[in-house]
Amino acid sequence: MISPASLTGLSSVAASSASVSLPAPLLDIIKSLIRSSSVVGAEHSFFRVLQRELEDRGARVTWYEGLLVAQGNKPDSLMFSAHIDRHGLICTGPNEFQYAAFVCGGRSDLLGNSVSEELMLQIVDRFVNEGVFAYDPWSGAYRGQGTIRNAYICPYRNNLIFELDGMSHLVAGTPVAFQDRLRIAQGRLYGQLDNVLTAAMLVYLFELGFRGTAFFTAQEEAGRSWRYLLEWFRRFGGTTNQLVVVDTSPYPDIAAASQQQLVLRHKDANAGFNHELTQALVSGCEQLGLSYRFKDDYIEQQNRQLAAAGLAPKSLGSTEMGRIVAASGGLVDGTTLQIPTTGYHTMNESAELGSGLAFVRLLCKLAGLSLP
Repeated sequence: MISPASLTGLSSVAASSASVSLPAPLLDIIKSLIRSSSVVGAEHSFFRVLQRELEDRGARVTWYEGLLVAQGNKPDSLMFSAHIDRHGLICTGPNEFQYAAFVCGGRSDLLGNSVSEELMLQIVDRFVNEGVFAYDPWSGAYRGQGTIRNAYICPYRNNLIFELDGMSHLVAGTPVAFQDRLRIAQGRLYGQLDNVLTAAMLVYLFELGFRGTAFFTAQEEAGRSWRYLLEWFRRFGGTTNQLVVVDTSPYPDIAAASQQQLVLRHKDANAGFNHELTQALVSGCEQLGLSYRFKDDYIEQQNRQLAAAGLAPKSLGSTEMGRIVAASGGLVDGTTLQIPTTGYHTMNESAELGSGLAFVRLLCKLAGLSLP
């Protein structure tokens, strides 16, 4: 479903995207965070950066294993969650490097059963010649830089293997991040946006006076973040807990991504989402004049076309929200709010500035905050 301007309104949104801008303080946060490494499984140094940014804005911050919790003075009023890990490599032996998400997740094989993996198999060659740098996972101390010479699927290990120049001195266990910085061109943000973009927006909410709770989770790209979140709710949550998980959502190209400013979901491959909370997001979009589409409807429409052509269906995707709903036995439910992007899991992932602004406006409406 696309609303409220329908298709005629979308063309005007796209035409004016180049003139849209995000608040300067928010851009500063994104620029700062995207330069701080946070390879999946080695996020501790990023948590240090995030803690400083949040405490500078008045949040009360608590660390747990795989989870950083930032709270205002009304922590139960509204709860958001964003994962903070990004894709990168891990040194697994002398001059040997593998995709960190698969190593962190204990994956010895590519199973082909997730959106992330489907896309990775398609874009593996895009990493050649990308600059990378190594760092200490705890302190973030710099350990040198190099370049990706080759990336391929190893036929023996059935996993992604990377060959690097300039990194032969590293020892096993050292994370290697992609060199990245925020770029803005033709009305779009570019960089490794998943998921530093929406995490930065939650930090910005505290600058605006957010009084609720924001969770920042590790190892989402390895499929583990929901475990850390569920442990917190089992210890500190109420009898029922509603959560809005914020993230990016991949589309094949700019034309497809620009068909909506925001992405909602009824469900993912794991579970259905809370109907009332999802409808609250719909109402907020319509009141603010923001266009939206349900990602599960979009994928199911594609799958009907694929089935008619005798082709295999696409996965509905596996989200942090779906995993925790499926595992919590009713303790936690909620919904997702996502920004449509292109170039998923590359250094050229992009999001329309208009979508970013729409996202912040809706967050502010939900939290009862005013956007300057």
